Amino acid sequence: MPSFSASSRPLLHSLVLGALIVISVGMPSFLVAQETTPLAQTKKFGEIINLIHQNYVDTANLQQISESAIRGMLSKLDPHSAYLPPKVRESEQERFQGNYFGIGVLFRIIKDTITVLTPLIGGPSERLGVQCGDRIVKIDNANAVGMKSNDVPTKLKGERGTKVTVHIKREGSPNLIPLTIMREGVPIRTVDASWIIEGTDIGYIYLNKFGATTVEEVQKAAFALKQQGMKKLVLDLRNNAGGYLQQAFGLVDEFVPAGKTIVYTKARNEVLSERYFSTRAGSLENIPLIVLINAGSASASEIVSGAIQDLDRGLVVGETSFGKGLVQVPYQLQDGSELRLTIARYYTPSGRSIQRSYAGDRSKYYALEGREDVEEGANLDHKHENDTTPRPKFKTVSGRTVYGGGGIVPDYIVKNDTASKFMRQLSSKGVIQDFADNVVIKSGNELRAKYAKDIVQFLQKYDLDNAAIAELKQTATERKAEWKDEDFVRDAAILNRSVKALITTYIWNTSPEFVESYVENKEVEKAVQLFPEAMKIARAK
Repeated sequence: MPSFSASSRPLLHSLVLGALIVISVGMPSFLVAQETTPLAQTKKFGEIINLIHQNYVDTANLQQISESAIRGMLSKLDPHSAYLPPKVRESEQERFQGNYFGIGVLFRIIKDTITVLTPLIGGPSERLGVQCGDRIVKIDNANAVGMKSNDVPTKLKGERGTKVTVHIKREGSPNLIPLTIMREGVPIRTVDASWIIEGTDIGYIYLNKFGATTVEEVQKAAFALKQQGMKKLVLDLRNNAGGYLQQAFGLVDEFVPAGKTIVYTKARNEVLSERYFSTRAGSLENIPLIVLINAGSASASEIVSGAIQDLDRGLVVGETSFGKGLVQVPYQLQDGSELRLTIARYYTPSGRSIQRSYAGDRSKYYALEGREDVEEGANLDHKHENDTTPRPKFKTVSGRTVYGGGGIVPDYIVKNDTASKFMRQLSSKGVIQDFADNVVIKSGNELRAKYAKDIVQFLQKYDLDNAAIAELKQTATERKAEWKDEDFVRDAAILNRSVKALITTYIWNTSPEFVESYVENKEVEKAVQLFPEAMKIARAK
């Protein structure tokens, strides 16, 4: 037991309970006022960190402790305030800023070796002749075999204009191929794909997130579609989890005339409240419009779909959105980490907040509890929405009733079929993923040449032939997945779309969100039929 000098006793009172020594520092607790100011709480936190550092029985990782404490603090706020360590922040910035600097390859670690699935079209590696299936065995003369997947980007990425030398092992070539590649900006697109729906004058644009270049990308895609005869547009925001609010506002601005409220925010600190009005003649004001959403559509996607619905600019089709109506602002901290703090709620033009309740058990929130579930079919007047827990009512420009609080409920509900046991099994055991990997490694160069690097031609014309189906079946056997021919026949169409969509992630660098949305085709098929109603709604406003 520690001993204390007589002079220390007025400050230190100890009580031994078994192995526990209770030590109070400073004045007795009943004499200390419990201050709640930020300064007092900061001081308390600093005192605890210092006590751990000085007196804890083992050596403590103070950075780890502090970051855990920060996450603990944020867990007492809302579900979307978050802390990002420096590396995570850097990765997130890459996703939304529009590009990073590297050599432009997509890879997979296969048998301990970095295997190039595909060089990105137009990138520095493709220009130097890197091919699908090439294996990178050295990076800057250091052995790369056995390197972990997460470590590869740190070796291949770098500052713009710097160089990296790789040694490639290529099938059929007896010697290693040395290539010195200059790092360039590798674009990260937010528009994954756009095309004219076959046999129609309807354009289709898929948007995977709202990044720094979103409005510009949509403008370019729409212009190209107009050149091909587009008269109507399906804007697909399914599985789009959001991004920059300013880009969401800018996108709506393309579709509505000047002077309309698009979205506004309310903050406790009034200085942070904002209101966004449409400002100019948008390039798509006169195009009949349908917006597709589902449970994966959140935040900025809900701003867009909510504005289009409230302004009666077009139809919203699909399934109820996520229900996130909170605005986060990033604050960079001194060590390069970032605090994303919720500073406001946003409201659609009619005045509704679509944020779901997050009180109580957070796991229920993340499991999408509180979204308004409506039966499939027409919902133009929104009279069939379940109002057992009273949700506030609002009016669109033409007087239709819409509700707040449970996500954006579409004007026409289309529910996708539940994946069959056969498809779930193929997916969970990695059969579809492995098969797509093998297709790209073996035939990626030929596919790029055959389809002239045109994603639309590939998606419309590529199908699994008998040889591919036999290989897929063999992959299922190797992965110990049960294969029944009758199951394959039933799910052949969706399996074909799944494989094609995965291949596009490699050759055309599309997003996983696009893969999922492309496979689910019912919403697109229904949207094609609903344009007369969309045009009627827009005229009635």
